[in-house]
Amino acid sequence: MTKRGRLKWGGAAFALAAILAGGTWLATPAQAANENLLDGLPPELKQLYDGSTDNLQPSAYDNFQPPAKPWKFCYSESYQGNPWRVSVTNELKRLVDIYKAKGLISDFEMSDSNGDTSRQIAQIRAFIDKKCTIILSIAGSSTGLNDAIEAAYKAGIPVVTASSTVTSPYAINVDSNFVRWGYEMAEAIVKQLDNKGNVLMVEGIAGAPIVAQERAGADKVLKASGVKVLRSVNGNWTANVTKTVVLQALATTPQKIDAVWTTGSESRVIAEAFAEAKRPQPLITGSISGDALGYWKEHPDGYRFDGHGVLPGWTAQTLFRVAVRILEGQQPKMNSLMIPIPQIHQADFAKWAKACMKPDSVSVFPAPPEDPMPDAWLDAYFKKPAPIPFYNYADVPDPCAGK
Repeated sequence: MTKRGRLKWGGAAFALAAILAGGTWLATPAQAANENLLDGLPPELKQLYDGSTDNLQPSAYDNFQPPAKPWKFCYSESYQGNPWRVSVTNELKRLVDIYKAKGLISDFEMSDSNGDTSRQIAQIRAFIDKKCTIILSIAGSSTGLNDAIEAAYKAGIPVVTASSTVTSPYAINVDSNFVRWGYEMAEAIVKQLDNKGNVLMVEGIAGAPIVAQERAGADKVLKASGVKVLRSVNGNWTANVTKTVVLQALATTPQKIDAVWTTGSESRVIAEAFAEAKRPQPLITGSISGDALGYWKEHPDGYRFDGHGVLPGWTAQTLFRVAVRILEGQQPKMNSLMIPIPQIHQADFAKWAKACMKPDSVSVFPAPPEDPMPDAWLDAYFKKPAPIPFYNYADVPDPCAGK
């Protein structure tokens, strides 16, 4: 992410922190106008925008006319180097295959830039040349793809992102309030540590759009608390990288580490690193995963967690559902559609864990017991809402299917 992008998200983080902490935030005229777009949203959705309206604006697709079927779906990925990203892709392919069988989608094409923004730009432009009907993306930069996204728009091709908000007015971002998420995880640490102790920060891929958002939220809590940040490292949301950097941090940090604030799905390898280093187990935040639940089952007293479920299944499902609604001419009202992130506390583990989940189940991710984004909520984001055909959350495969 560019420095300009970081400054933009910093403003959102400040506003959010003021709201969550009970402080005062004076909205600019532009921010106040943006917030008018939230009128009519149910309270459960409206609260997701607290402090995150800087980039909110009317949708560029509010008068989009439905293209002829069958559609060609194209997916621009920025990184496929961890099981979470691969699982998003696999779930998208499953949903596309259902629509292929019904004659609604003709093709699905995917590209992976492997963290190279210039390469992702070229891949998106190639999708334009191939006349994709719609381009889905997990963007590697919040600003770097903007010209390519505008080119797609001018070619009549909507671009829909997930887990990676871009600043282009010509994209629809299906995302969550990651500033708020970073804030809530830091808040849980401060509360459980009784406002004292030391924390290790394990961030994702440097420069990825959501990394600055998550850290901005955490910093507003931690800098005002008695909890001290000892070190910050990048685990790249990848198990082997995370374990390596955590072990290195432990080897060079003699002070006790009471908590690890992390935003990935690598809490199990963090717990293993502390065990291998013979250090007391810390409280670990992050997103729950199948291998973590398996580790907890085998080490019920050696794994402490408080976090959320930023899961690949519902990420892919909401991305696909929004894409289909756009192609059906349902006309999104705004450019940023916030999706709630399920909270998961250790006391909830029993209803999330499945028999197939073991400490080595790195490619298994739990599914929320209920749809995090029911149709009644998703309808609120569109002028002409209707549930998409051939989709029912009850039909989502069990995480242990075929395992």
